[in-house]
Amino acid sequence: MNESMNITVLIGGRPYSLSIKTREEHLIRKTVKEINDKVNQFQLTYKQRDKQDCISMALLTAAVDLQKLRLAYAQQGAAEKIDELTGLLDEALVHTD
Repeated sequence: MNESMNITVLIGGRPYSLSIKTREEHLIRKTVKEINDKVNQFQLTYKQRDKQDCISMALLTAAVDLQKLRLAYAQQGAAEKIDELTGLLDEALVHTD
């Protein structure tokens, strides 16, 4: 089931038409809401900045958060591999005694 649909989202007050997979609509709308909420926070905090600056900062914040998650996921995967190798070494040492 790979149905697609067209939606229009507003980011920073500007409309963007998207062609998306139907099953991703909720995720996209939630993401757009989070971006707009962050834009609004930046606009309140940095009143002297224009909307484009606030949009850029909101998207930079989201990108940094994504990179942190990717790094944490990679580190978790590495830790699991180390645990697996440690277990194999322990097992090998038990069998050589």
